[in-house]
Amino acid sequence: MAVKKVDACLLSTSVNLLYAAGRVVNGYLYIPAEEDPLLFVRRPAGLAEDDLLYIHKPEEIPGLLRETGLSLPSTLMVEGGEISYADWMRLQACFPKATLYDGTSDLRYVRSVKTDYECDQLRASAEAHARAYKKIPALFRPGMTDIQFSIEIERLMRLEGNKGLFRTFGDMEAFMGSVLTGENAAVPSPYDFALGGAGDPSNPIGANGSVLKEGNSVMIDMCGNFTGYLDDITRTFSIGTLPEKAYKAHQTAIEIQDRIQENLKEGTLCEDIYKLALTIAASNGLADCFMGTLQQAKFVGHGVGLVINEPPVLAKRSKEVLLPNMAIAVEPKFVIDGIGAVGLEDTYLVGKTGGEKITLVEPGIIDLLKGY
Repeated sequence: MAVKKVDACLLSTSVNLLYAAGRVVNGYLYIPAEEDPLLFVRRPAGLAEDDLLYIHKPEEIPGLLRETGLSLPSTLMVEGGEISYADWMRLQACFPKATLYDGTSDLRYVRSVKTDYECDQLRASAEAHARAYKKIPALFRPGMTDIQFSIEIERLMRLEGNKGLFRTFGDMEAFMGSVLTGENAAVPSPYDFALGGAGDPSNPIGANGSVLKEGNSVMIDMCGNFTGYLDDITRTFSIGTLPEKAYKAHQTAIEIQDRIQENLKEGTLCEDIYKLALTIAASNGLADCFMGTLQQAKFVGHGVGLVINEPPVLAKRSKEVLLPNMAIAVEPKFVIDGIGAVGLEDTYLVGKTGGEKITLVEPGIIDLLKGY
């Protein structure tokens, strides 16, 4: 707020309230630049804490600020990129003399660098996530569809402590993640995810009822929300033996990930990491199927945290510079026509000299028939 020269910030979205106030409420967190914050709550009832005041509507906030001895702001930061136009206008009417400033990007940037506490939460989530992934092969039965397999994996994840809440920034929806096999892996998604899958019209991502057939890959990308902080893991399984191109592509994905890990250090330009991934894919003759075929994603990694798509993004034209304690999911993936997707995804913490991998699961392709 000092850098942007704003007097106060008013937060109302679930993620920012959780980040700044430690809980989700129906209400507003008012953060003055130089005073203690105040939490204005409409629901739930029954909270009794210092610096918490109940309101029926936001129009009451200015009067309560005056009663507590706080001056009204002349410049007020709000979440313009996430609240509705009607909410923006309502807040402007509450503070008619204030200039409203859209702090959406600033708030996301602040969240992109994790505290030590947040890093510990991500590590704990990653540990539970990895524990669940190691049990996936035992769930497979021949003749299953991708939806049936997904249901069993979702159940496993919940039993291991997953909260089942897949939080994103922007208008993107998914239910815990995706299971992709065969030709469905090449189907583009309307969302800004690495790979798609047809899903169905109400949820156009992931599994679509395809039978898990011998000779196909099965890519499992299930979100790891075990602590409120989301890590990300993708692993590739096979049903029997895959074509040689699939194994070559998967090994290339591992090589890309290893090289990126070396560069997940303070001062690295995000665009340079994406270019590195493209160069490795091209040098192995796999540029045409890297991050999709018909629709290729133009990134190879993204920040994670309270939502699955935090900044920064390892993408084309991304001028963001890595800082220590940024949490990055790196996901080099390839689509092999008629076979499915191969590749992997792991979560790292940016360090001074390289990335710390916190999702510790066997990276190779695991044959589900051998474990059945």
